[in-house]
Amino acid sequence: MPQKHVVAKAADITPGHKLVAKVGNRDIAVFNVDGEFYGLANTCPHEGGPLCEGFITGIALSAGPNDYRIERKGEFIRCPWHGWEFDIRTGQSWCDPKSVRARQFNVRVAHGDELVQGPYVAETLKVEKDGDYLVIEL
Repeated sequence: MPQKHVVAKAADITPGHKLVAKVGNRDIAVFNVDGEFYGLANTCPHEGGPLCEGFITGIALSAGPNDYRIERKGEFIRCPWHGWEFDIRTGQSWCDPKSVRARQFNVRVAHGDELVQGPYVAETLKVEKDGDYLVIEL
């Protein structure tokens, strides 16, 4: 059974931003891309740089000289060491898409009442007030 770790409130990471959290011995970044959350290891698979400390960007596309456009804004992270870009949604490298991928982690939004439930349930007993005394009936 996978371990679950609470890293932040969903409202703490606004669209277009990230939060790098320490989970066990790993640094994992949680990104908010248009209200959807994604997790990537904070290690660039190219040379081990702090991937998620890089710039969140889009991807530049061109049909030819002097023609370029930025698409998919806010969906890519650029490693600060060598500029390799990775798709935040998939971890796929844009520089070497056939063989390089950043490690992904599943991120989901859980309601607070869901998080406090555990596998054990305490037995509850009815308690009544009788005069100045609290009485439990078994």
